[in-house]
Amino acid sequence: MKTYLLTATASLALVAGMASADEVRVYNWSDYIDEALLAKFEEETGIKLIYDVFDSNEVLETKMLAGGSGYDVVVPTGTFLQRQITAGAFQKLDLSKLPNHANLWDVVSKRTEQYDPDNAYSINYMWGTTGIGVNVGKVQEILGADAPIDSWSLVFDPANMEKLAECGVHFLDAPAEMIPAALKFLGEDPNSQDPDVIAKAEGVYMPVRDHIQKFHSSEYINALANGDICVAVGWSGDILQARDRAAEAENGVEIAYHAPKEGAQMWFDQMAIPVDAPNPEAAHTFLNFIMDAQNMADASNYVYYANGNKASQEFLVEDVIGDTAIYPDAATLDNLFTTSPYEAKVQRVVTRLWTKIKSGT
Repeated sequence: MKTYLLTATASLALVAGMASADEVRVYNWSDYIDEALLAKFEEETGIKLIYDVFDSNEVLETKMLAGGSGYDVVVPTGTFLQRQITAGAFQKLDLSKLPNHANLWDVVSKRTEQYDPDNAYSINYMWGTTGIGVNVGKVQEILGADAPIDSWSLVFDPANMEKLAECGVHFLDAPAEMIPAALKFLGEDPNSQDPDVIAKAEGVYMPVRDHIQKFHSSEYINALANGDICVAVGWSGDILQARDRAAEAENGVEIAYHAPKEGAQMWFDQMAIPVDAPNPEAAHTFLNFIMDAQNMADASNYVYYANGNKASQEFLVEDVIGDTAIYPDAATLDNLFTTSPYEAKVQRVVTRLWTKIKSGT
């Protein structure tokens, strides 16, 4: 696990559940912020920041539902946030301590209300889509110039996957993303809670399972950038980071990202304060800092994800605000879908199914 300014003393304090009035503990996704912003926060506020990272919602949820996570700010995806709100894991935001809340973008806020009614418990950090990243040269070399790089058939058609296996394919280890994608490919409702419909995803994955090199939710970034794999089903900003790392390295690797034409999932990563946060006052200070227009723009300009902050848009570089892979056009937005969290009994079905898919047995 990567950390930022995490000392041995701070680690011991975290284990002991101790809190200091002048520190804040944040738990965010890996590769998801410009570390210069973390230093800036400390300099501007005088609050020591302990910053840890995770790479799956499941890891975060285990900590949240067990209670006593020790963190002041965490960043679950919308569907997980909704389930955790229901479980009483978060405290409502005090908007009087968040003057920069006025910077948020109503287009995004209206959609996040699906997970957090009235956006009472969270603010949007980043949002994006789940789609396909490809090493254009390698994929076209193997499948031809007309390779369906903008379609789920690239990764769900066994004939394509058998050939692509020679250059490497990674899938997200994220059933809440991957099961809906398979259902969309089949023409089913990606938001289905029907176990019989969900079970149809097995028929999509098992024929291609042997051609999937790895299920992982972060390793594909460097693997794509370095040319170690040629295809990844992943999150938009991660794949665009890989694209830019390859370009900076001038290694001849050209990466492209597509939200598949059949429809792709739109997701939202939300910052929220645990109900038992050691320092909720500092947590609000951190959220307000993040919602500053320039700070939020700096974060997006670094990670190449869209954000839910309207005021930040004037500070976004053209490579971000002008890239339809990051800020989709209206037609693409209309074709995106969102999902709701699985009910508990359905979640058990999904977990068993995903375990079976990953094991290939």
